[in-house]
Amino acid sequence: MLISVNDETWWRDKWTRQDLECGDCRPGSAAIYGSAVLYSTTLPLLVFHLRAATSTVAMSLNSTFAEPLAGYLAQAQNYLPPTPRLLVIGLLYTPIAFVVLNVLYQLLPSSGSKPQVVFHWIPWFGSAAAYGQDPVSFFKECREKYGNVFTFILLGKRVTVALGPQGNNFVLGGKHTVLAAEDVYGPLTTPVFGKDVVYDCPNELLMEQKKFVKYSLTMERFRSYVGMVEDEIVEYFRTDPQFRIYQMNDINEWGAFKPNKVLAEITILTASRTLQGKEVRDNMDKGFAELFHDLDNGFTPLHWMFQNLPLPSYRKRDAAHAKMSTFYEQILRNRRATGEDPDDVMSSLAKQHYRSGRALKDHEIAHIMIALLMAGQHTSSASGTWAILRLAANPDVAEQLYQEQVKLLATPDGRFRDMTYDDLRSLPILDAVIRETLRIHTPIHSIMRLAHSDIPVPQSLAAPSENSVYVVPKGDIVLASPGLSQMEPSVWKDADTWDPSRWYDQDGFAAHAQKTYDEDTKVDFGFGLVSKGTDSPYLPFGAGRHRCIGEQFAYLQIGVLISTFVRHLELRLEGEFPKPDYSSMMVSPFPCEVAYRRRKLE
Repeated sequence: MLISVNDETWWRDKWTRQDLECGDCRPGSAAIYGSAVLYSTTLPLLVFHLRAATSTVAMSLNSTFAEPLAGYLAQAQNYLPPTPRLLVIGLLYTPIAFVVLNVLYQLLPSSGSKPQVVFHWIPWFGSAAAYGQDPVSFFKECREKYGNVFTFILLGKRVTVALGPQGNNFVLGGKHTVLAAEDVYGPLTTPVFGKDVVYDCPNELLMEQKKFVKYSLTMERFRSYVGMVEDEIVEYFRTDPQFRIYQMNDINEWGAFKPNKVLAEITILTASRTLQGKEVRDNMDKGFAELFHDLDNGFTPLHWMFQNLPLPSYRKRDAAHAKMSTFYEQILRNRRATGEDPDDVMSSLAKQHYRSGRALKDHEIAHIMIALLMAGQHTSSASGTWAILRLAANPDVAEQLYQEQVKLLATPDGRFRDMTYDDLRSLPILDAVIRETLRIHTPIHSIMRLAHSDIPVPQSLAAPSENSVYVVPKGDIVLASPGLSQMEPSVWKDADTWDPSRWYDQDGFAAHAQKTYDEDTKVDFGFGLVSKGTDSPYLPFGAGRHRCIGEQFAYLQIGVLISTFVRHLELRLEGEFPKPDYSSMMVSPFPCEVAYRRRKLE
């Protein structure tokens, strides 16, 4: 019978440190057995164990893979000449040999300074299946076996994970010259956003580009955005076929909509109306939506691992980027020709200069506009979808939200006055719903950096012994998972329960975590002062120099979205609450339906 992954403990217990007290005996080639023999004069036990392990693993794999093939090989001997016969046998047994060698390699003692590697059967492929199917469960299981710091193999890449609030601080608070984001994310984002922006430029230029974009993220702008977002949502209710019952002005019949689709479309419409300007929003026809869809399909784990494959999604991604870039550049040329200078972010970017004195080139402006449109789309869409699903599954909370708005916004004639930005800041239940949704449904499960040098791990985070430290080797991808910290039972009471009321207590743990996140040491990374925030167990928008600059806009966008849905619709969930879908770079729910009923007549 094949040894299971869980039998790794049996192997490690059998080969104790006393048996293998030889330092780093790991060979540099695949000839593991031969390397062991070289040590046989001083370490006979190692040879004995290697022989026993080789025999046991080979027998196990032989019974699993080879025995079912024996009949086929016997028949092949009757039809094939000797040379092809050997070739067939070699092709069948070579993968088994690689698996055996990979297992034996992992059983050899490694350097005590490197974090433990998660046991895996298949070389190169490593733990890709377990991580890809459910990264959160994978992290939890590995932490139980290896502690807060461990390494796993992901399609040939070494990924060292640092968990918990201290792990977040270690990864997200590191110097960018030591832990770089662009080396990890550049291959994914550059084909989508374009050259010379975001992760395809030096970090100091990225910080300046963030500063340029903040033109759209001022308090004055936010005050004007609230009405725009609400108008887009209401217009969507009035025109989209999924809201046919709403459009019939029927307050008794229930309809249904697909929240993943609806929230994705509403998010892009509201973001373009506010952050991109009227000219861009007016051109968002079906053709533009198709371009966006093709670009969006370039944001997948496949496109991150393999940057250029001869597949339709890659060709469509590149074609969509070229057309969208041309779209923005044409607007710039038209404005120069006509002298038109509207008050929007594109005109602002056209007037900006880097510290060197160089003005932004047209293609840089176009690519920043694409990045501005795409960057917050996934996170806001996913967060909005989870929020609507939670309210549909908890109608009592939805009713509390509705009554909160009635109290603040209702007029004597039974209608609602227009919401303002200040109103959003005066709705504590709404604020709690948003924060709790971001806590339990963080849209990004893994934040990665590339180690540019060997990095010692603080002993308080993890260590092989009291007198030594782990060292993350140069070239490793280093990973933090703030979402796991936000659902840590040892930190959060009833961590797996969606409970907005935990945020009501201004002296409670949740409020303290939020305060630490917002009021930590202020640092100017090049785009204005921002709270570093890496020490908090609550990091919904990242931390450090790569903390999301659109954080306040996201609160506005999601807040107006939830408020508008609750004012216009009663919601209820059809079926079981959906599980997270980890097949894309952002964690969204699996497709489902939400039932709705119009609240009142107009």
